Amino acid sequence: MEWIIEHQLLLLIPIVSAVVGWLTNYLAVKMMFYPIQFVGIKAPYLGWQGLIPQKRKEMAEISVDLLLGKLLSVEDLVARLEPDKISQAIERRLKQVLRKIINDVMQESAPKVWASLPAQGKNLVYARVEADIPNVVEKLVRDFQHNATEILDIKELVVDYLIAHPALINEIFLTAGNKEFPFIIRSGLYFGFLLGIPTMVSWYFFQDWWILPLGGLLVGYLTNWIALQIIFEPKDPIKIGPWSLQGMFLKRQDEVAKVYSHLIERKLMNSENIISTVLYGSGAEQLWEIVELHVNDAIERYVAIGQPYIGLGLGADNYFKMKALAVKRIFDSSEKFLLYMHDYADSALNIGDDLREKMQSLSPAEFENVLRPAYKQDEWKLIVTGSVLGGLAGVIQLMYIFMPT
Repeated sequence: MEWIIEHQLLLLIPIVSAVVGWLTNYLAVKMMFYPIQFVGIKAPYLGWQGLIPQKRKEMAEISVDLLLGKLLSVEDLVARLEPDKISQAIERRLKQVLRKIINDVMQESAPKVWASLPAQGKNLVYARVEADIPNVVEKLVRDFQHNATEILDIKELVVDYLIAHPALINEIFLTAGNKEFPFIIRSGLYFGFLLGIPTMVSWYFFQDWWILPLGGLLVGYLTNWIALQIIFEPKDPIKIGPWSLQGMFLKRQDEVAKVYSHLIERKLMNSENIISTVLYGSGAEQLWEIVELHVNDAIERYVAIGQPYIGLGLGADNYFKMKALAVKRIFDSSEKFLLYMHDYADSALNIGDDLREKMQSLSPAEFENVLRPAYKQDEWKLIVTGSVLGGLAGVIQLMYIFMPT
């Protein structure tokens, strides 16, 4: 009877090792992503933050370097925008905004002139400005396209947005690796059981106190390490008879590229975020100069029609005040009408399809950087944590299962 109990307890070793392997891999995956914000006493030492949210700035910079260096060109993207279609998309709302701006600017800069103008005269002003919309929009768009690299900083867009939205970078990685991360967790069970067999055999023959803690430590270490190797190695396919051996993630390059590019287009590099960066990013001053140039040009053309009466009625000071105020009001109100171009811009830019095709053409080594960039240097933390937890499980197994017997 005692012999049966001893051998039953012995069989517990690979089972416990399987549980330890599963648990350490489960925790390793969770520790990669959570918590999103630092939890603890003093960052980064006394506490924890998910490796990916913690490294989101570095990862965003690496990703955008990949995007701009290999995949996307700012000049090529903005060249796809057609001024006439932008004008059609925003025209109705722009007319409404311009009427209010004209009223406000004239009431502030030349109230007497505007008040004395009959309704028919005001309508002629509105009609003249509205008729010129396609012409002004075309000039603005062409100059924007010509100066796109100064105005639109894609790196700024991606890095700033991901820093402000750490949950999004988790979503990107979890979506791109939706097959690999569950495999890491499951593989801990399989490899843990297999690695527990040598520990069981060693304990059967020697029963030294250090065997179980060391076995647990090795299980915690190796299950994490082996899973990462299976996902990312070998990078290039190796033919073994009818089979092809390659890292799981790299083998799914076409599938991952499709999912990843769709998510990037929908949640990160969409027209809403691009327009926000153009209006409020580091290139906003250059955009302001372009808007100022063309609005001033348009005003001078409108005023020239009514010279010398408008010039005399306004006076030089009010004339320059009117132009400056008009530029400011149009720039400040730009979001009100530009939001109507989102659907057209997303369709015209076509970032998702373009990104997918170019990602699918990357070499395996380049493609690996989509999912395994800056956090690679911190993988040892996950492996060490798994080792420590495995060692503790071995100590608990020794103290509460085998020592009493």
